[in-house]
Amino acid sequence: MGIVSILAWIIIGGIAGWLASKVMNTDARQGTLQDIVVGIIGAFVGGFALNALNVSSAAGEFSILSLVTAFVGSVIFLGVLKLLRR
Repeated sequence: MGIVSILAWIIIGGIAGWLASKVMNTDARQGTLQDIVVGIIGAFVGGFALNALNVSSAAGEFSILSLVTAFVGSVIFLGVLKLLRR
């Protein structure tokens, strides 16, 4: 994994995590670093969910599909966290 791939994961993770935090209304509690971490974890969750459904997730590519995958996974991840915090 090269530096470009790592930077792509950080950028996609940051965007996806930020968008998910806006949708799930957790933006006030999260900073940029947490958005990136949520987005990266969300990319794994989204990739796992799509693989379970037998759909290609375009993991490792900088594309709209990878951003959508990370976003959906981030929303799922934040939803689970909200349920656990109750």
